[in-house]
Amino acid sequence: MVKRILVTGGAGFLGSHLCERLLREGHDVLCVDNFYTGRKQNVLHLLPNGRFEMMRHDVTFPLYIEVDEIYNLACPASPIHYQHDPVQTTKTSVHGAINMLGLAKRVKAKILQASTSEVYGDPEIHPQTESYWGHVNPIGIRSCYDEGKRCAETLFFDYHRQHKLRIKVVRIFNTYGPRMLPNDGRVVSNFIVQALQNKPITIYGQGNQTRSFCYVDDLIEAMVKMMDTPDSFTGPVNCGNPQEFSILELARKIVELTGSSSLLNFMPLPQDDPTQRKPDISLAQNVLKWSPTVALDEGLKKTISYFEQMLRNGELALS
Repeated sequence: MVKRILVTGGAGFLGSHLCERLLREGHDVLCVDNFYTGRKQNVLHLLPNGRFEMMRHDVTFPLYIEVDEIYNLACPASPIHYQHDPVQTTKTSVHGAINMLGLAKRVKAKILQASTSEVYGDPEIHPQTESYWGHVNPIGIRSCYDEGKRCAETLFFDYHRQHKLRIKVVRIFNTYGPRMLPNDGRVVSNFIVQALQNKPITIYGQGNQTRSFCYVDDLIEAMVKMMDTPDSFTGPVNCGNPQEFSILELARKIVELTGSSSLLNFMPLPQDDPTQRKPDISLAQNVLKWSPTVALDEGLKKTISYFEQMLRNGELALS
């Protein structure tokens, strides 16, 4: 059955890949983005598709349309961008959730919230399971994102309990791949851009902190599978790759894969930077029948190719 599907943040890194996937499945897709971090270039190739529509809109304002499903991805997701205007970041998470939930309620749509592993904060248990409530600083520099996403989850579950809304919540762990912004401050894009330009690789602390890196295609597969689960299953569900790497390992791997002459540059650790981050994906494996399939080396090669193309096109300024 052809569905009319709204993707907020649809011109962003994850959103553009999701729009592509939904179009491949034959659905009508409305991409909504205010282009704060989303890029028109990410979805320009989709415009000739008659099933695709793009709208400039900020989710902190209500939207009046008719849709069957909503994927709510709108929110800057990297520290550089969400800390630039922290009040707006919180409003995007909270007001955006209220507006999209209100839309879902009006048109009786099913709605998925792209939540985040940041709801766990700097975790005291490892790996993180969905039952863990988290260890979050409510007044720190990352709080606008962490607490905004936590409040959005609260709103989703209250709409579900109070209005019987059909909700889905996924908690996304570090995801990487083509269409990441080169200046977004995320570790994979940072390291690749620095390595391609033979600049020093910036490592915070000693690089012993760990992350789990999920390739974008795997993540999109999990989101689509989550939306298709029975209405009785709401989540939250961890979506990420449980294979754990230290930041130092990642840096050395990227230097090797790019053939870079970059040296490692160690800097002080930022406030509230989590020391460990690894998803327990048992629930996703059992309910969604999903596990990531793209190994880190394979995903990094595809991501490096994307940034190499940007470099050739003059979109990465050498300095």
